[in-house]
Amino acid sequence: MYRRNNNHYGGNRHHHSNGRVNKPRDPKLQEKYLAYQQNLEQQLASQEKKQAFRRIADHGNNMGRWYIEKSLGLTSHAQQPIGKIRPESSYLIDLLPSMAYGSSNNLNRRNNKNNMAVMDVQSKFVHLSSNKVKHTINTVKWTPEGRRLVVASHSGELTLWNGMTFNFETIMQAHESAILSMKYSNHDEWLLSGDQNGVVKYWQPNFNNVNNINAHSNGIRDIAFSPNDLKFLTCGDDSVLKIWNFNNGKEERTLKGHNWEVKSCDWHPDLGLIVSGSKDNLIKLWDPRQSTCISTLHGFKHTVNKTRFQPNGTARLLASVSRDRSCRIFDIRTMKDMLVIRDSETDLSCVAWHPVHASMVTTAAYNGSISNFLLDSYIPDSNESIPKRNNGGGAANVPTNTVDAIQKIPYAHEKAIHALEYHPMGHLLCTAGSDKTARFWSRARPNDPMAWKDAVYTDDKTGAWYYTVNNNVNAVMEDPKNAAVAAAAAANNANGARNPGSGNGGRGGSSVPGLRDFGGSGGGGSSRVIPGLRGGNY
Repeated sequence: MYRRNNNHYGGNRHHHSNGRVNKPRDPKLQEKYLAYQQNLEQQLASQEKKQAFRRIADHGNNMGRWYIEKSLGLTSHAQQPIGKIRPESSYLIDLLPSMAYGSSNNLNRRNNKNNMAVMDVQSKFVHLSSNKVKHTINTVKWTPEGRRLVVASHSGELTLWNGMTFNFETIMQAHESAILSMKYSNHDEWLLSGDQNGVVKYWQPNFNNVNNINAHSNGIRDIAFSPNDLKFLTCGDDSVLKIWNFNNGKEERTLKGHNWEVKSCDWHPDLGLIVSGSKDNLIKLWDPRQSTCISTLHGFKHTVNKTRFQPNGTARLLASVSRDRSCRIFDIRTMKDMLVIRDSETDLSCVAWHPVHASMVTTAAYNGSISNFLLDSYIPDSNESIPKRNNGGGAANVPTNTVDAIQKIPYAHEKAIHALEYHPMGHLLCTAGSDKTARFWSRARPNDPMAWKDAVYTDDKTGAWYYTVNNNVNAVMEDPKNAAVAAAAAANNANGARNPGSGNGGRGGSSVPGLRDFGGSGGGGSSRVIPGLRGGNY
């Protein structure tokens, strides 16, 4: 067997009997030796450093505990009563899943007069995910079980990110051109994707491509499935909508009526109704059995970017956003505007309904901001058509029904947002856009004094936050300015602890990020609480 001699390569090797290398005498070799030792020390030091902390968002948000309490009869109602969440960080355990705050699950609404959806607003930045080779992101979708996020980029690539730890999982070249739209079937068995060349591709859950269709002559802007998944709808820049048979991939019907690019389309979850929004400022409603438009809504003054049916609740509302800086909520039973939201400083790009809270709608704008609205926080005084205007072009006879944002993230992205997608369980929100990143949002923890001092609220993108290095922003951090106030409060509590149920104006609720001040209603509770004491109303 061949044995290599130490001097075979002519190297001047100096060895101790214990294997340690002596410092060479030659000056040139001495320089190389020092450089090697320095490099080795740097490598060892980097290995000894702790790895960057990866945030983990609870996939169930105490889902198990909520179901156990319901099955044991410990909760008399399906909805968590107001007062469970206290402004103290140890009450993180009392956060329940979105369904616990949904009004549709509350069988006895008299016990919960306030809208619990306000406690389930995704206001905290969790993580930023981006590929090494960055491209604009046009659409994102959560997988049906919510374990992964599928991101479609302008390069035609599909990237999968873990839905709990937000780590990169895999990437694949799916299309030859930019992917503009994606849609999962209602029964979660298929994924359809459309690209800039007008091609639709069928994907199985394991991302096996089984069929390709040349659907449009130009880019496909949106895809929607029929309630039974036997048909699907596409719209594109060629100004038409097409209904396809899913099984054989054959075109069944072409819907013509728009005079410009069709930017968005949707199929009602349980009605035979199709909606489309176009660059010609019009929203059209279609009967899938006919090729003619059954109604046209004239409300917007600019391009309609996105229009979506309400997925739950009464499922009779339609949300649409436009480049005229407004979001309109239509009631399809009366074919009139129910609300006109003008809360943005710039054009709106997309809109999404919360999957659990029927009254919560989220909008995103071209300046990178996100706004959350509760539609039932304003009750109009009349049922007349809104808005009304004078024929002479003067002020409106009746003020436009509107609603203020319950929570707004002004600097969520650095550029335009193109995609809004809620997790199927409703506890996470993903946004993506022209800044070539996908960002995850969740509920803030109780009593986080730095909740409104993140860069997404202050626009102070410097240091570790900007480069997403060790970005542990979801931890409860102490504000140095409030240290003296906290010390004084601790001294007062030491003199005599007060019962949180007594209430002293009820401003404690404002310390829970995402909540408004409830005033003296008792809904917020006192800011001075006894740590570790949970349960009951305060």
